[in-house]
Amino acid sequence: MKTESGATVSATSSAALCLAVALRLGAADPTFLHRYLPDVEPRPDDLTKDGRSASYRPIFGSGDAQANQLKGIARYGELTVGAGGESALVLYPAEEQIYYVLVGSATLLYGDQKTPLRKNDFLYLPPGVRHGIVNTSDSPVRLLVMGFKIPSGTALTAPAKLMLANAGEVPLVKLDSHGPTTQFKLLMGTTRSTRDKLAAASQMTSLFLMDFAPGGTNIPHHHEMEEEIYYVLRGRGDMVAGGGADGNEGRYPAREGDAYFIRLNTTVGFYSASKAGEEHDLILVVRSSFPFPRMRQ
Repeated sequence: MKTESGATVSATSSAALCLAVALRLGAADPTFLHRYLPDVEPRPDDLTKDGRSASYRPIFGSGDAQANQLKGIARYGELTVGAGGESALVLYPAEEQIYYVLVGSATLLYGDQKTPLRKNDFLYLPPGVRHGIVNTSDSPVRLLVMGFKIPSGTALTAPAKLMLANAGEVPLVKLDSHGPTTQFKLLMGTTRSTRDKLAAASQMTSLFLMDFAPGGTNIPHHHEMEEEIYYVLRGRGDMVAGGGADGNEGRYPAREGDAYFIRLNTTVGFYSASKAGEEHDLILVVRSSFPFPRMRQ
């Protein structure tokens, strides 16, 4: 579903204008949200309350002006803890969380345990377990914090031990449905998963890294039952978010630090703009169940 470059620019500009007008008039909910992390201002949050040298940037969800657009995802943001600092100790009775360490090292406080964390570690934090971050290093640590709402009446049992791994330990694999130019690191899935490094979560259905060969794509597609967030860790290209009745994709320039929230049933994908000899583009993706209303018997 490629278009000529001139048509793509025109479609993109038109889509952006329509979205802006719709938001201003309150005419419709957007099918996707976009944030550029360096432009997101830190805000007070329970993750930083009573902490030291800690700040939180709400990219999506809790703390963001359009938090109501996310239905199953509670929060998605960046927690920074400076050298010698610490975050708040928090506990969520109805929210499971995932941390992904972007930069630096720290110590995780998990219940009565203390566990070292390093760059590219990812971990599952179940509801009801108090946790926090202590930074005893001489440089800041930055983590992505992802939270997912546990529906009322859902019974969960915390894992017997902390579920933690490092992305460097996870092999790259190809998935037939996404073409030959993208490889995946399948980091975490639900407790029923048989393919992910960690089978840990309830509402979070898939956490993975996508590694794009220069000029590659994961083939735009959509999900009928899940919300999704793409975060560009490295590289540049075109993010696909939505499309029109003519079959043309909505394509938007994307760079490191861009994050896109994609509503269910919205076309999503990525086209790499990297050239041969350059580092591969790298995107972290998380997908979660949409909380559909339960049907009465």
